[in-house]
Amino acid sequence: MTRLRVVHTSTFRYAGPVVASYNEARMTPLSQHGQTVVESKVDVQPHTWWHEYRDYWGTAVTAFEVLAPHESMVVTAEHVVEVAARGPVRTPVGWDTLRGAELRDRLAEFLSDTATTEPPEEVVELARRAAADLEPADAALAVSAALRDAIEYIPGVTTVHTPAAEAWSARAGVCQDIAHLVTGALRAIGIPARYVSGYLHPDSGADVGTTVLGESHAWVEWWVGEWFAYDPTNRTIAGDHHVVLARGRSYDDVPPLRGIYAGAGTQDAEVQVRITREA
Repeated sequence: MTRLRVVHTSTFRYAGPVVASYNEARMTPLSQHGQTVVESKVDVQPHTWWHEYRDYWGTAVTAFEVLAPHESMVVTAEHVVEVAARGPVRTPVGWDTLRGAELRDRLAEFLSDTATTEPPEEVVELARRAAADLEPADAALAVSAALRDAIEYIPGVTTVHTPAAEAWSARAGVCQDIAHLVTGALRAIGIPARYVSGYLHPDSGADVGTTVLGESHAWVEWWVGEWFAYDPTNRTIAGDHHVVLARGRSYDDVPPLRGIYAGAGTQDAEVQVRITREA
């Protein structure tokens, strides 16, 4: 079990006064099997109204508005989370189970593509070749590895709204693009898959008490008898250095911060994630 303190700060500076701002923050980790939220708070400066709820996907949402003129806004989320290592799938199922009508109805949302995750035919063919003659649990790992081998990790090539097909065309992207491609490829061969948003402690060898620059990160979960979490960008099981914030069909379901504002048309955004291993 690893205990992590995460401080996620988003600072927005505007070219002039903003007279109204309406926002939703999905920056609160989930308590679930293998992950326990010990402490959690979200602070917004300034704000005039605040409401918390769970969205359709089960994500904790902090909705807030700022109705006083302001030239900057700072959103700070601080959490202490205990995360356990995760093992292999305990009871894998076969293709007959995945193709069953009851399962496909129950997990239909994670078998249908979005505009962001829809894979080009070339990716579908690659997935079929990688999965050939393998059972679903092994096939999913093989598809993930094949796609990761074909994509170079290069920041700045894509944006948060870049479709998977464009990242594939460039053969480059970041964790979000790799997660979108793997998610779409798995759905194309009949394996339910969902996009996961969260944090990654990047240094497993860091001493207790050492604070490092962490990362907002994205990975994938696929269903092969149970949900299995895998980080295709780093070619590893999502384990005790991954903190889950939210799950959905794609990034569009789980953005850490989404909002609109009225006023100055230019803004500068700075995001910093600092993570301390406490145990």
